Amino acid sequence: MNRKATALDVAKLAGVSRSAVSLVLNGRGDGNVAKESQLRIREAAATLNYTPNTIAVSLRNRRSRIIGIVSDQVVTSPFDGNIIAGADAVARSQGFVTVVMDTELDEARDESAVATLLDRQVDGLMYVTVGLRPLHVPFNMLRVPSVLANCFDDRPEAGVPAVIPDEVRGGREAATHLLGLGHRDIAVLAGDGLRPAAPRRIQGHRDAFEAAGLPVRPGRILEAGWDIDAGFHGAMKLLDGVAAPDRPTAIVCANDRLAIGVVLAANRLGLAVPQDVSVMGYDDEFRIASTMVPALTTMALPLREMGATAMTGLLQELSEEPEDHDGGGASAGHSRPGQTLVPCRLVVRESTGPVPPSRA
Repeated sequence: MNRKATALDVAKLAGVSRSAVSLVLNGRGDGNVAKESQLRIREAAATLNYTPNTIAVSLRNRRSRIIGIVSDQVVTSPFDGNIIAGADAVARSQGFVTVVMDTELDEARDESAVATLLDRQVDGLMYVTVGLRPLHVPFNMLRVPSVLANCFDDRPEAGVPAVIPDEVRGGREAATHLLGLGHRDIAVLAGDGLRPAAPRRIQGHRDAFEAAGLPVRPGRILEAGWDIDAGFHGAMKLLDGVAAPDRPTAIVCANDRLAIGVVLAANRLGLAVPQDVSVMGYDDEFRIASTMVPALTTMALPLREMGATAMTGLLQELSEEPEDHDGGGASAGHSRPGQTLVPCRLVVRESTGPVPPSRA
């Protein structure tokens, strides 16, 4: 057979109707087509190397099989493109393609970016941000099924579902790792309170100490910022001119760049990492955490997993909708309120070790 196989060819080979082939190969066979017939249809499709004509399918069900993604800076940022990569992989595995527009942190462009994607007849929308933050969701996102990744709706009614990292659990696991190494005097360089990740990680840190029946020493949690120099100056406040019995034996940092600053400060003061002070980062930043000397123990943000989880939920919502939607107005199926928390992952490397024997 030189021509491309058709659904009718599959139906004839499998001994079923053309409509049965359509139901099975579009994922709607269960409850509509007998299991034995479903198996014959799939075997026939494989034998004939049949794949549905996506353009024809789109014309029939008025679906574009395109998902629009709006990002605040992910496309132009070197850090969080993995969120989009995870989302795109899931979309492609289910026969969808993604189209991305980047607003470059200009919130005035949110509505127009969404409008542009809606004009392209996208079936659904995702909004992705570089750092965890509240988002004033563009109202026109409610016209089609939508989801947020690494951000959350700032409206009390939480109109659009969100997939975000479990920062409280991440802070708790970071502290638990150090407590398990015998550390009891642990300082935290906590970024700043302007970003919602910082207070959540602090809460997790306090939870770990409470679970261990230990107090958090006063003055051991400092807002320091997010960059290398902030880590350096924060560590100097904690370590410089402080007698060994009074300085922390471990420092947890809000990101890996702060941790680099802490290691530099320790080196300046003649302190070895981790022999004199353990240092822990956060993010598992590509080409930084693993290549540092010493390599950083850190909490890996679940970037790819967040993208994949968000896209999986969005496509599930689309599969439950009538196939002839026109994207012209919101429906009850367009809102799945609430937040899905994705765990961060502890990555143990060389910058953390047992508490110094003199402090045990």
